[in-house]
Amino acid sequence: MITPVMPTYGRWDLAVERGEGCYLYTTDGRKFLDFTSGIAVTSLGHCHPHVIEAVTKQAGQLWHSSNLFRIPGQEKLAQRLVENSFADTVFFNNSGAEACELSLKVARKYQSTVGHPEKYRVIGCNGSFHGRSFATLAAAGAEAYLKGFGPVMDGFDHVAWNNLNEMRAAVTPETAAIIVEPVQGEGGVRAPSADYLKGLRAICDEYGLMLIFDEVQCGMGRTGKLFAHQWTDVAPDIMAVAKALGNGMPIGACLATEKAAVGMVPGTHGSTFGGNPMAVAAGNAVLDVMLEPGFFDRVNDAAKYLWSKLDALVAANPKIFDSVRGSGMLAGIKCVVTAGDVVTKAREKGLLVLTAGDNVLRILPPLIAGKAEIDEAVGILGKVASEWPAQ
Repeated sequence: MITPVMPTYGRWDLAVERGEGCYLYTTDGRKFLDFTSGIAVTSLGHCHPHVIEAVTKQAGQLWHSSNLFRIPGQEKLAQRLVENSFADTVFFNNSGAEACELSLKVARKYQSTVGHPEKYRVIGCNGSFHGRSFATLAAAGAEAYLKGFGPVMDGFDHVAWNNLNEMRAAVTPETAAIIVEPVQGEGGVRAPSADYLKGLRAICDEYGLMLIFDEVQCGMGRTGKLFAHQWTDVAPDIMAVAKALGNGMPIGACLATEKAAVGMVPGTHGSTFGGNPMAVAAGNAVLDVMLEPGFFDRVNDAAKYLWSKLDALVAANPKIFDSVRGSGMLAGIKCVVTAGDVVTKAREKGLLVLTAGDNVLRILPPLIAGKAEIDEAVGILGKVASEWPAQ
């Protein structure tokens, strides 16, 4: 018999009822160090007091009004994102998938508006993840997520990740855009080579393509800057963000340059709930914290400490762990043993971590995590390794 909640998740047997900072607490009284951050969402930790204050205040004033009216908090959040990014304009929606979906629409609409309606195809990368709508699944091209859902939406081509030669060779007269994660998350916590993003920018400029960055997971401070691509001198034309933008309040955003958004006029897109007063109150509260002087200095210090501890863990346990990868507080350990088994054993000892593609253990601490929490997490992983059955 099917369950009342549609059984699409392979859920862990944890019923969480409250959170505080870096920790989650279950209904049966157990305490867990949460180094999943709700899959890179609760970057300020659970129940951050400033976010609570902002959404509580907003809840007493106005929850929803629709986008038929001006929403002052939305205008404020858009202005702050513009001031702290490459973008000139922002559209708010509810999720990362919606932000990526709109990014694809903006790219196609741009090409049509400037006189190239034949340019509609988008090149994506193997191992990417952009969401679970039909278009975003097609953009990623992962067979495991597409199986059983009928014909794959047309208009997408795929090349190897981090391979500029393949990317250039895939461009045709019908190509409208390239979409890429500056750091892959689901695909194996992979950071590209130093010149990869620059090479993508050069290809787009040469062929008149839109460059789309999907920073749904790697953005909003996860790598130690507000956006991951800011570590380079490369800016996209369009970018999708979500997850940590609301620290758990559902909100996504599509950021674009004025050039890219030239075709986005009244009637071309909309959202019932997108950017409603509650969502943008959370988004503004998150930016209040992240844009404070010294915030990213602390994140980068914590990331360096995390990586030093993970490097030492790997070196001490070569039969269990192979190498560390990723960027900042988006860290992965390529495993020798099955990564999923490491996740299970860590959870039994009170640590929550994730898997990713390529047999990788994915570690996503809250950005507020300090040395004590990192020591606790790596200590648990060390204990898991030391107790591993003999090979």
